[in-house]
Amino acid sequence: QVQLVESGGGLVEAGGSLRLSCAASGRFRNVNAMAWYRQAPGKQRELVASITRAGAPNYEDSVKGRFTISRDNVKNTVYLQMDSLKPEDTAVYYCKAFISERLGRFSDYWGQGTQVTVSS
Repeated sequence: QVQLVESGGGLVEAGGSLRLSCAASGRFRNVNAMAWYRQAPGKQRELVASITRAGAPNYEDSVKGRFTISRDNVKNTVYLQMDSLKPEDTAVYYCKAFISERLGRFSDYWGQGTQVTVSS
């Protein structure tokens, strides 16, 4: 059984920083693309940032220059460094990973979510 376990959320003042982590565990061949999504109350879940297995990042426009996604392929972990946080960044943050469970089989897995609250 594959699991994604997130950590690092919390309450921070505007302008502050947080670092989220998401580790994949269980039985699988490898972890391909990984990403962070967020969902604010009353809004749809949106992509924040993604990263390929080779380390190429992509960011949603509102977080460019403030957030940095990275990964450690040995630890099967993806990180999201969030700087210059704004109240509008408040949301539940979810990680997603495209994982090869066995040869020829790939599936998307989601973490349980971690709350990020930015006070003004």
